[in-house]
Amino acid sequence: MNFDLRCWLGFGVGGAARLGVLAVFFCCWGVVLILGLFPVALGGEAVAADAVDVKSNRLALEKSPYLRQHADNPVDWYPWGEEAFEKARREDKLIFLSVGYSTCHWCHVMERESFENPETAALMNESYVSIKVDREERPDVDKVYMTFVQATTGSGGWPMNVWLTPDLTPIFGGTYFPPKDGFGRPGFPRMLTRVAEVWKEQREEIVAQGKLIIEEMNKLEFTASAVGKSGLDDALMEAAFERLAKIFDESEGGFGPAPKFPRPATLNFLFHYYSWKGALSENGKKAREMALFTLDAMASGGIRDHLGGGFHRYSVDRFWHVPHFEKMLYDQAQLASAYLDAFQITGEKRYADVAASIFQYVGKSMTDATQGGFFSAEDADSLPSADSAEKSEGAYYIWSEGEVLKILGSEMGAVFNYRFGITSEGNAPAGSDPQGEFGNKNILLERHSIKEIAEKFGLPALAVEKRLMESRERLLAARKTRPRPHLDDKIITSWNGLMISAFARGSRILQSPEYLDRATRSAEFVKNHLYNEETGELLRLYRDGPGDTAAFGDDYAFLIQGLLDLYEASFEIRWLQWAVRLQETQKNLFYDSENGGFFNVTGRDPNILLRMKARFDGAEPSTNSVTALNLLRLGQITNQREYEDLAEQTLLAFVSDLSESPTAMPFMLVAYDFYRAKPKQIILAGKAGSPQTQEMLREVNRRYLPNKIVLLADGGAGQEFLGKDNESLRSMAPIGGLTTAFICENFVCQLPTNEVSVMARLLVGKPAPGP
Repeated sequence: MNFDLRCWLGFGVGGAARLGVLAVFFCCWGVVLILGLFPVALGGEAVAADAVDVKSNRLALEKSPYLRQHADNPVDWYPWGEEAFEKARREDKLIFLSVGYSTCHWCHVMERESFENPETAALMNESYVSIKVDREERPDVDKVYMTFVQATTGSGGWPMNVWLTPDLTPIFGGTYFPPKDGFGRPGFPRMLTRVAEVWKEQREEIVAQGKLIIEEMNKLEFTASAVGKSGLDDALMEAAFERLAKIFDESEGGFGPAPKFPRPATLNFLFHYYSWKGALSENGKKAREMALFTLDAMASGGIRDHLGGGFHRYSVDRFWHVPHFEKMLYDQAQLASAYLDAFQITGEKRYADVAASIFQYVGKSMTDATQGGFFSAEDADSLPSADSAEKSEGAYYIWSEGEVLKILGSEMGAVFNYRFGITSEGNAPAGSDPQGEFGNKNILLERHSIKEIAEKFGLPALAVEKRLMESRERLLAARKTRPRPHLDDKIITSWNGLMISAFARGSRILQSPEYLDRATRSAEFVKNHLYNEETGELLRLYRDGPGDTAAFGDDYAFLIQGLLDLYEASFEIRWLQWAVRLQETQKNLFYDSENGGFFNVTGRDPNILLRMKARFDGAEPSTNSVTALNLLRLGQITNQREYEDLAEQTLLAFVSDLSESPTAMPFMLVAYDFYRAKPKQIILAGKAGSPQTQEMLREVNRRYLPNKIVLLADGGAGQEFLGKDNESLRSMAPIGGLTTAFICENFVCQLPTNEVSVMARLLVGKPAPGP
């Protein structure tokens, strides 16, 4: 009996892995049942292709760019909603649910191969009610069915395709299905035919199994951690470090085999671990080395856009050479912040330069110039030329040797080609181009250092740098004449929160008023367009006006984080006041008062079968990890114990998860590090714009001090708000008319000082010099 081997190889990330034997049984049972161990006609009962209506379907009326991309498919698509559900119930049909996003390469591939095919569309229209969902618009729908797919197949990804009963119970699912059988995957037409047959012939069995899986998944979300407070200890940090050290790629950076994802939460954890252990500790040095080496490898690799700035989604190989070319806002935000950390730790300008190049890219290409919100993503695919009929991946970013030499000339071109590994044959490694899209084209990556180039061409290093800068400018100008990849111009609350945080931190660390302005404009946009002042609630997204979808837990968590960072960059008390109100709303809507932790949905929507908690820090940190740190920061800022109690309960809710899989939630361990440490409270008594205040802030901001808060006692409304529950802060004032620093722990402060050098000693735990 040839079961699908994925059933026995363990499961995907997060809670899906904990479904255990039940999921293994259903996975293998489902594969055998659906595919059959007997002949299946690939086409099934023929449906006339001319029965398909090719005019625009209902998706043409949607705001989502992803849904609108499918508006001209011959498939009779519905958006997620009651109209589709009622039709499925009325006609007693299964629902075919397809989930993706507008910049997803394999979503485009499946659309071209299957959803644009009239014969395939006819099969779908005959037997199913077909629903399209943008995962970025409805992460609640995506999460429920992705967890099901991971639990029952051992893997996940997009496009995600799931068959549901009319009451929305999943019975079978997967990711990409090819148009024909091959590569160990059944063809999509075969799947459509066989699933429809099983629905008719074995309905009771498959419905029962689907409901059983959902019941078990639901139990996991409402089960309290079996580990008590004693399990919340430093051993979790040590276990995560040891695991990361074991899977670290010593030669190429990153963790584990290909494909390699940036996963900034891991780098955040390693830097915190380094700060905890210290530079003299072997483990501390190792943590620092792993994080910096990975950042260096990514910065020099093909995953980085060396002309226009920013980073692509991930690398398909272990060398960071061939990327999946889409660019996501959440990657730009988190990576910029990681490079800022590296700059603070090392003082090396190259890390600041990488962060600045990300900020420049986002400012130019992913920002609404009129209103200030940040867009979501740029596609991986584009037309190779204006007269091309079909898009291909990476076409906007790759170069032939001849193209480069024609634009730069032979002398300058030779230097550029040596720097970035450009050859006449193309430089994609064997096996990294399965669709043959790169041919003799080259992906830019730094093959040789400035020193090596200077030696090879007999040039001064400064001359090499000047030529490379001019070359990049010329090639970027030439690239702008190419058809640009599709821009997904949705403005998503959560991702704007991440970018607000990055720009706010960048403004402090790189001393940039421009970055502070960008963070401020985005925050004002969200407040003006996606926030209800009366209810205190947020909306999920904006495109051609606010959307209808209420915000999810991550929208609150990421925006609160951004507002806390924006307060520390600007000392405008309005941002802290808004963060406090949003935190109260998040608690009221999402907190699990029985078991601790935060759900990502409110539970108001009866069509969402599971109320789930994010248990994995992946491409984005989880709602609970960010919320735990937000609560701890708010507790330190406001001196209100309630915040710290909620944070502790959130940490405790995930101790079992961390014990079983230490690297599953590295950002939760960042929050734990803040919890276990004695965070420094740095209060500056003075005016924000005074020269003394700015000098002190430069000293604070140049240092990597991860477990701290920075407050301004300005003698005005800001200090009044901060001092409501804090008598000692209410009384802080400048000494001798000069900005004065109070370095405290739990608002127990050392002797105040208005000398920068003394403050610097206090920041690193050294006593102030005696009289």
